[in-house]
Amino acid sequence: MTATQEPRENLMNWLRDAHAMEQQAETMLTSQSERLEHYPTLKARIDQHINETKGQQARLESCIQRLGGSPSTLKDVGGKLMAFAQGMSGMVMSDEVVKGAMSGYVFEHMEIASCTILIAAAKAAGDAETQRICEENLREEEAMAQWLLEHLPEVTKTFLARSADPDAEAKR
Repeated sequence: MTATQEPRENLMNWLRDAHAMEQQAETMLTSQSERLEHYPTLKARIDQHINETKGQQARLESCIQRLGGSPSTLKDVGGKLMAFAQGMSGMVMSDEVVKGAMSGYVFEHMEIASCTILIAAAKAAGDAETQRICEENLREEEAMAQWLLEHLPEVTKTFLARSADPDAEAKR
């Protein structure tokens, strides 16, 4: 026989996972922003999303605390370590900006999936405030994913033009 969990227990676990994911996103985005030199539009949008990500972390933490818990230090540190490793690997790629934008688009969809799960779990647990907060986070994640999708061609064209110019650095 397996132990059962109430919807609130699952919700709490998933909120902690989402908080750790936002910690990972902040580290990843900050690292990417610090290295971007020749892509001002991308850098500006990433910087905007770093602020959104910090807000999402705070909102998720408020949900966790309201439900009587605290964020998982282990999960948060794990997320930051994964982001650090991703950032280090990006530094050695000659097409870092393109791979970073692509990875960002994929990561946004992981966050969108997480928000979607949290909204459903909050509904099942009867937690309207967590549902509202996760819907707010979802809108920001969807907007960032859409922005990246619309700007991937521009980033790629700029990279290709810069990489064809012997006097320009294209990587970042």
